[in-house]
Amino acid sequence: MQPNLDLRISPRTVQQETVEKLRIGIISGLFKPGSRLIESQLCAQLGISRPSLREALRSLAAERLVEIVPNRGPSIPNLSWEEATAIYEVRELLEVEAAGRCALLISPGQLAKLKQSLNAFEAAIKNNDSISRVATAADFYTTILANCGNPILEEIHSGLLARISFFRGRSMSLSGRAHGSLEEMKDIYEAIAAGDEKAAREASRLHITRAKAAAKLSMEGAKKDEPHWSEAKLRTE
Repeated sequence: MQPNLDLRISPRTVQQETVEKLRIGIISGLFKPGSRLIESQLCAQLGISRPSLREALRSLAAERLVEIVPNRGPSIPNLSWEEATAIYEVRELLEVEAAGRCALLISPGQLAKLKQSLNAFEAAIKNNDSISRVATAADFYTTILANCGNPILEEIHSGLLARISFFRGRSMSLSGRAHGSLEEMKDIYEAIAAGDEKAAREASRLHITRAKAAAKLSMEGAKKDEPHWSEAKLRTE
């Protein structure tokens, strides 16, 4: 079931909110990979002008979430498994390093913030809120990256965040995967809270390995009659 997403824009910063709404629509699966974006329809849905929409689409094109082809218009790209693999490989390099460094550097106040984002992710799972699941998981990792002591590592990860969230949405669409993610993220949190650099790295690496396997199953067209994640996981590890 697709999320009931209200696309209308409130009188905030039109440009910023347009980008955010469209990004959520893409990551949540409201706009399917390969589908064309009809500007007139989007303008009506969002309640904005065509220039504002086109500026937002250019921002999303920079994040690789939208493809703009001359004489054809904007569309949602069909991201291949090869591209997904590259993203997961870089994500592992960045997040494993960040988790280990964070375990040594995070302050009590920031650790409390990390716990809050973990609790919010758990609440999103209980509420079966697919949009909040992706957003709160991103918040969890944003806090880890912000406390790793390396702003360049954080900057590189930020540039990949939209595509990481896209594949995270695909991964957690697989039955049972969100609960698996929660347990793995709890292990990461506990290792960081204990100041255990090695355990934080190991927990982060395991989480990304399992997320990648789930995303692969989802992208291969997993349906409701596919095995539950806890069963499918055994075939991929």
